[in-house]
Amino acid sequence: MTRRLDPDRRDRIIDACLELIAEAGVAGTSHRKVAERANVPLGSMTYHFTGMDELLREAFTRFSDTVVAVFEERLGAAGSVAEARAAVVGIIHDDLLASPRDLVLTHELYALAARSPEYRQITHRWMRRSRAALERHFSPDAAAQLDALIEGLSIHRALDTEPTDSRRTVDAVARITAP
Repeated sequence: MTRRLDPDRRDRIIDACLELIAEAGVAGTSHRKVAERANVPLGSMTYHFTGMDELLREAFTRFSDTVVAVFEERLGAAGSVAEARAAVVGIIHDDLLASPRDLVLTHELYALAARSPEYRQITHRWMRRSRAALERHFSPDAAAQLDALIEGLSIHRALDTEPTDSRRTVDAVARITAP
């Protein structure tokens, strides 16, 4: 018998896990459902992951790395404080939680992090990287405040029934980053 080569299997499993979480939440995600979605044998799940917790940690780490990469790219492209302020506004209004999928994944991760130190490590790493990107342009105190503003306004934007006026965001960013 020839062994089937499938070098992308582990990645497909992680991607399938994220898609299932976005659709059904963590509570609605199981090894069996992930295997079916990833089109892999159920045995592949235990071959690649010691259990559901390891799979969830890998999936949420991938998700947070993807989100923070956009953050780092946008702030890395800013060549001045004015461009960095505009980048922060863009992150809030154009990037973060722009899709219902990302909103659900973020909140599912937060719920796990509220209960479990292992998942809190993922959110802590996410915040540390976000703040480091902000500190390229702003003081550590301003970066921490901006990070909280970004988080809060992104959630408000995603859950509010009325569109958010970006001028308020521009004003808040200017106040926080004023010399």
